[in-house]
Order: sequence, then structure tokens, then C-alpha cells
Amino acid sequence: MPHTAYFTPATFKFFKALGRHNSREWFHEHKDDYERHVREPFTQFITDMQSPLAKISPQYRADPRKVGGSLYRIHRDTRFANDKQPYKTWQGSRFFHARRHEIQAPGFYLHIQPGECFVGGGMWHPEPPVLKSLREFLSDNPDAWKRATHGKAFQERYTWWGESLTRPPRGYDANHELIEDLKRKNFAAGQDFDEAMACSAELLPFVVDNFKRLAPMVDYLCAAQELEF
Repeated sequence: MPHTAYFTPATFKFFKALGRHNSREWFHEHKDDYERHVREPFTQFITDMQSPLAKISPQYRADPRKVGGSLYRIHRDTRFANDKQPYKTWQGSRFFHARRHEIQAPGFYLHIQPGECFVGGGMWHPEPPVLKSLREFLSDNPDAWKRATHGKAFQERYTWWGESLTRPPRGYDANHELIEDLKRKNFAAGQDFDEAMACSAELLPFVVDNFKRLAPMVDYLCAAQELEF
């Protein structure tokens, strides 16, 4: 199908202005700009992702609902934060597993921010029991993980996100063939892209291509959680 551009330079202009004037009063005065240049095009992108995502995995959802859908809220939760700025200066969307309310599951992600756009997938900050089970599964099933993430194409294209332990986790041999993976606190990877791509008609096929490339890793993480992919 023909592709259209979703975001424009006005999208990034809005975020930069929000960064300078991060207040409820300013946001309310410019809410129409947020709707026109950020939320509406992102919602359309999510809608247009439904069909290609279903082909990658029937278990994953691109949900365009305003509340409880794929699009993250622009409002920050400041209750326990030192930074009391009320709004995020970025917009992101998660494409989640159908059983996400039952179990912590891997997902796909798209992030739009001035100077920091990226696409990726995996599990971010898995809870301790989940992290433990992921490491056990990884240790017992190394070959499929290597096929999914150790190939030249994957390693040249994607960067792993988040911190790792400095030492092997308790109970694992420092000489294990996947020791660097076993040290991870997160199992999520992605790649950056620039504002020109974000404002291009190629954004949708670019994201779909990345989700396809990341699918073997997400599939593996689903298997570790006994989830269908």
C-alpha cells in the first residue's frame, strides 16, 4: 500500500518548545498543536501498524485507543520524582503481547524525540523472578538465542539497552558461552534514526522491517515466558 509521512518538522518544533516551557498553562494553550502534530499522527501510525504487525505475530497488538492503548501518555507521573515537570518531551508507543495483563511480556517500541528517535524490542526492567527465569532459559537454550541475536546483521544494526552486571550472576560460570548476555539486567535492543526518517514516508516500512528483524529475539523471550508468538 502507499505510504505517507506521519510526522513533520512541526512535531519536533512542538517538543522543543515544550522543553522550554514545560508547564500546564503552556501545554493547555498549545494543546491543539500537540493533537495535530503529535498525538493524531502517532495514532494513525499505530492504526496503520495493525496489519503488518499481525503478519509478524498474531499475538501482538497495535492499539490506537486514547486510554490503555499503544500510545504512552504525554503526562509524567511526578508523585515520587524529583523532577516535577508535568510533561514528557517525547512520545513513545509500545506494541504489546495479548497477554500483557497476565504476565510481564516482551514487546516492540517506537520513540520520537528531538535528537533521540529509536525503534526496538525486547524486555525492559524485567521483574526479579522474570529476570531469573530468563537467565535460566538462556543458559539452557543457548543456540536459538545465538541465532536470534549473535548474527552479524543483528550485531551491526542493533545496540543493547540498559545496564549489565559487572560480575556473573550468582550460580553462573564466568566461562559460560553466553556470560555477557547472562549479565544483562534488560533484554532489549534497538537502533536510532534521525528526524529526516521520522518525517519521511519511509517511516512505516522502516519500523516494520525492524520489527521483523527483532522478531526472533522477541519470539525467544516469549518462549522463555511460555508465551505464544
